[in-house]
Amino acid sequence: MLASATAKLDAAGIASPAVDAELLLSHVTGVPRLKLRISAEPTPEQTEEFDALVARRAAREPLQHLTGTTAFRYRELIVGPGVFIPRPETELLAGWAIAHLADLEDPVVVDLCTGSGAIAAAIADEAPGARVFAVELDESAFAYAQRNLSGTGVDVRQGDIADAFANLDGRVDVVVANPPYIPLGAWESVEAEARDHDPSLALWSGDDGLDAIRVVEEVAFRLLKPGGVLGCEHADVQGESAPAVFVATGRWSEVRDNLDLAGRPRFVTAQRGL
Repeated sequence: MLASATAKLDAAGIASPAVDAELLLSHVTGVPRLKLRISAEPTPEQTEEFDALVARRAAREPLQHLTGTTAFRYRELIVGPGVFIPRPETELLAGWAIAHLADLEDPVVVDLCTGSGAIAAAIADEAPGARVFAVELDESAFAYAQRNLSGTGVDVRQGDIADAFANLDGRVDVVVANPPYIPLGAWESVEAEARDHDPSLALWSGDDGLDAIRVVEEVAFRLLKPGGVLGCEHADVQGESAPAVFVATGRWSEVRDNLDLAGRPRFVTAQRGL
């Protein structure tokens, strides 16, 4: 079953066909992926379900839509149609925020464009002393964030980041954001799973891909206390243009870009001026 499914997914251009086949079979049978070959005994019904899921994955439907979950740092998140699937690269941004919070007493954190709630959930788990706030505009994505952040203590609200959390102005220690950042003209360069299935609101951001990041800059400056810090994800081709958004205003110090595990530019960090 796995060999056949892997061949089908490979022929469809799936980047990790063997892994995806194993994850789908694990999802169908309930047997952990590493134990499939010694423990899984699929029933005829499970075999039929598996074959159907493989066909959907071969049609470039996201794996996470088929399983209904995705891993992010130490949590499993509920995801599906209507919410942006968090990428492994974003775990580095969350880790940066968590590391910064370690030395702060009773810190306040705001997660802008929270989507599924991935970053906010990770911070709540790994920096339990922080008070975490999150905001998401899209109604469907907000519903996922509510489910993923239930019981975490995170204050999650639906709304536009432009005027979110006015009551926290000048009181926040850390702002994190994974905003939309794909230029409108870059349609063909985006993988089919994202282009055809992730919400448009989470992908596209003006002609240069920086429209939302410009709003993040303004909102973060409003929210942060003097000396507070911001971390904002961007596309790997924006390693110079995204930091330039913050440098151009003249109100940020320590503006630097940060690489992901593949050595590609991934997120900008900056400190609010004193």
